[in-house]
Amino acid sequence: MSKPEVKAFFDEATFTVTYVVSDPTTGRAAIIDPVLDFEAASGRTSTASADAVVAYVKKNRLEIDWILETHVHADHISGAPCLKEQLGGQTAIGKGVTAVQSTFKNVFNLAGLATDGSQFDHLFDDGDTFEVGNVSGRVIATPGHTPACVTYVIGDTAFVGDTLFMPDFGTSRTDFPGGSAAQLYGSIQRILALPDDTRLFMCHDYKAPGRDEFAWETTVAAQRDGNIHINKSVSEKTFVETRESRDRQLGMPKLLLPAIQVNIRAGRLPDAENNDIRYLKIPIDAI
Repeated sequence: MSKPEVKAFFDEATFTVTYVVSDPTTGRAAIIDPVLDFEAASGRTSTASADAVVAYVKKNRLEIDWILETHVHADHISGAPCLKEQLGGQTAIGKGVTAVQSTFKNVFNLAGLATDGSQFDHLFDDGDTFEVGNVSGRVIATPGHTPACVTYVIGDTAFVGDTLFMPDFGTSRTDFPGGSAAQLYGSIQRILALPDDTRLFMCHDYKAPGRDEFAWETTVAAQRDGNIHINKSVSEKTFVETRESRDRQLGMPKLLLPAIQVNIRAGRLPDAENNDIRYLKIPIDAI
């Protein structure tokens, strides 16, 4: 199996990991889950995270084919438009994005929002294939956290989004609109059916209790044997009951409201109004 090079960029403000995945023989590459820095208290944006990715790509003379989103993120704003403008590449996400757009179009009263996913250059269906240089990629639909979640398998690597966390931290929440603990269980089984030595890359890490360092790379075997929520000794019934109980205790991600309304637009910020200022909406008593 081909072994692409993987460079990780960790954004501690949102605990998000952005990846540049490249074919060492051709220099073609994909960017996965990029971040636009956003300070909620002031409404200020910054491209510091995206700039670090751009610098790495240019230093290593990589050519970007894809800018891939594993799902519509609720905890950070996508940096895809910024990176596409500077580096090129097609933006892509799973076809389930249309369900997320339909839900949140109403929440934010976005009358002009198309809900067909056309804000992205490409929508992936389960089983679709793509290339990063000479390295083959394929898409596994892994809904449960959200309807749009996909896992990108590229050579001997898999980028699982929020479906899984590191084994000592567990699995993602399923209480967002369209989420399902039972569906998540099934999706994770599809990931765990990959070869044992497949390198798995997480979208986030929060340092589990007792661990001093952030971490985001593991393997299928390590997840199957040691994930605290869904190792091989945990039944579907137990997983669903435990996951739903945990979800009832969770608060809302602090950037959910700004992030969702931008990310359903493929990371595009709202147009400026007649005073040349852009605005995000905060629905009152709606969620």
